[in-house]
Amino acid sequence: MNLGSEAHKELFCRSFMESHLRYEPSQLPWPELDAPTLERLRGIPFWQKALETERQAGALVAAYTNLVDDPVLKEAIALQGEEEARHARLIATLIDRYGIEMGELAPINLSHNIEQHFTHFGFEECLDSFFAFGLFGVAREAGLFPEQFFTIFDPILDEEARHIVFFVNWFTYLQIQRGQGFAGLRATKTLWHYGIALRSLLDAVSSGETNGDGFTATSASAFTLDLTLEGFLSTCLQENQRRMSKFDPQLLQPKLLPRLTSIALRTLQLKPQRKSPVVESPNPS
Repeated sequence: MNLGSEAHKELFCRSFMESHLRYEPSQLPWPELDAPTLERLRGIPFWQKALETERQAGALVAAYTNLVDDPVLKEAIALQGEEEARHARLIATLIDRYGIEMGELAPINLSHNIEQHFTHFGFEECLDSFFAFGLFGVAREAGLFPEQFFTIFDPILDEEARHIVFFVNWFTYLQIQRGQGFAGLRATKTLWHYGIALRSLLDAVSSGETNGDGFTATSASAFTLDLTLEGFLSTCLQENQRRMSKFDPQLLQPKLLPRLTSIALRTLQLKPQRKSPVVESPNPS
């Protein structure tokens, strides 16, 4: 299959649309939580940012849909917008159900250049999802919440994986259709966009804040686990590989962060072994 061809477009669009799940967040089997678990859930600092991010994403993707003429692309992108909006409803449902305190939500602000905004968002989502997969795996392995809770969110993480796979295929297809199909040029543009996304991510990590872009990368401390950097990165890599293995191998996948993580892990393994917890151990009480 040739990248940028009609067959390529049909494959990444149809794969995306045919894997769509139908559900409504308010109808999901939300579990009852005991007091310690409820306190742990309420102590996670990123729920407001997650809600704001998903609200922004839904509005952005819906706005971009209106600019798309190709009927197949338009249908697929519209579906992504619906899923982003549903993610916002899911987070809002969780916040309401478990009494999580919220501040005033930030207003939704869209750039005048909607396609550029959509593109930057897609590359940021490729990076942020990688860490979200890892955090989810770490929390599940540690049994921090009832399994029913993870059962609800597992398909949501799969939806994020679908979004980023759709995005990287859309980006490549569009570049080729616009006469920018030379591999070197595409690689340069991809690295430039990733550079912008990485800058936001590194700014968030260096500041230690969870209210910026890439907030899942800064949120391991919310789980108060005895977790090494090497352990966290290994889990991110394993969880990413597990979710990406579900896609048609003909489809492109985000590769930059998995490759950088693999390099980082090899580097860490060359150093003398020492305990380097990311966060403090939890209090058993």
